[in-house]
Amino acid sequence: MSTRVNIATTESAAYKAMMGLEGYLQTISLNHIQKELIKIRASQINGCAFCLDMHTKDAIKYGETPQRIYLLNAWREALELYTEEEQVLLAMTEEITLISQKGLTEETYYKANQLFDEAQIAQIIMAIVTINGWNRIAISTHMPIAK
Repeated sequence: MSTRVNIATTESAAYKAMMGLEGYLQTISLNHIQKELIKIRASQINGCAFCLDMHTKDAIKYGETPQRIYLLNAWREALELYTEEEQVLLAMTEEITLISQKGLTEETYYKANQLFDEAQIAQIIMAIVTINGWNRIAISTHMPIAK
């Protein structure tokens, strides 16, 4: 792949703003595993190798099992491996990442509202929006996978 613009150095203010979102995500009520599941699932959908590499490693560091990571792309076929909260997080991640298909459906929002309060729902949406932004940056700029 060709070398492309490095946004961190070329547009450092924009990169700093994205890092501000990352700082915010460190303060939200979701635990590390929940956040990594969101990041991995969105990155699978978007085909972001850089982010998949980073977040699967991070998930393992936080205690996630390889089996749950391997099956994340087919989580609906392995519901017994994911909590009810995680299933809602994953459904929200898919619907928001694939926003042009149908968006966050009433059914999924209703389920989220049964398990999370408004602040948590807003936090989940921001976590999903943020990883989608990072995916687009990494893919557009051909960020190299760490070796």
